[in-house]
Amino acid sequence: MPGVRVATRGSPLARWQAERVAERLQAFDPDLQVELVLVETQGDRRLDVPIWELGGKGVFAKEVQTAVLAGDADLAVHSAKDLPSTTTPGLVLASVPERGDPRDALVGSTLADLPEGAEVATGSLRRQVELLRHRPDLRFVSLRGNMARRLAQAADHDAIVVAAVALDRLGLGDEITERLDVATMLPQVAQGALAVECRAADAALRATLAAIEDAAARRCVDAERAFLVELGGDCSLPAGAHAVIEDGAVHLTAFLASADGASHVRGERTGPSASVGTELARELLDAGGRALLAT
Repeated sequence: MPGVRVATRGSPLARWQAERVAERLQAFDPDLQVELVLVETQGDRRLDVPIWELGGKGVFAKEVQTAVLAGDADLAVHSAKDLPSTTTPGLVLASVPERGDPRDALVGSTLADLPEGAEVATGSLRRQVELLRHRPDLRFVSLRGNMARRLAQAADHDAIVVAAVALDRLGLGDEITERLDVATMLPQVAQGALAVECRAADAALRATLAAIEDAAARRCVDAERAFLVELGGDCSLPAGAHAVIEDGAVHLTAFLASADGASHVRGERTGPSASVGTELARELLDAGGRALLAT
């Protein structure tokens, strides 16, 4: 294989992720030439609008995927949390490399040290709902943009909430005041993981990408994504899921909440495969989640 073109968003974090995949591929094939194809997405252009109003996960993936489908690139690298739960026709999720820290993080204050009525900046309904479970006094304002832009806004608020892995990958982990345990805040589906897509018909590239996959990360990501699929694709309500491998089995914890956080359902399930995501989603839907989706 003489070379591959990698489609990615142009932010420093997205480029880090694409370059990490390139490094992994070149470790497997030192002669492989890799070219980055930078793509601007709707989510990058519209920083004035909350993500859920733009249409959710796909706003950071659609244009990158289109570059691969159109033949302008051979593969795409995404933050797995930004990837729609249902695979785009013509593409395949060919590889999930090793996963970073899946937790959310506070910058500016610990949760316990936030003053009464503190203002927290986040662009995520899920993060708002999870924080309100522990601190119903908190107030929230929107937070958008690349990580440098977000960190620059930290001083304007009592705290901001970001994905810990984003700061870790940019060498900014020291900016984190507190990494929130998953028992406190369940992460977004597939947070901390990378997702590498290519054309489904490209058998040779699929085989190459399989060589850089982390089997445990793939099992966890597949289970978390299966949970979201069973909720009805990219559910617009706050939802989170986190899977780990325990004694060879997949242990999944997940929740679904109303938009205001007033109602929620939460549960855990363990099983041998990604089907635990489907099973837990059905359990939560029967326990009140279906009524939440109908509102």
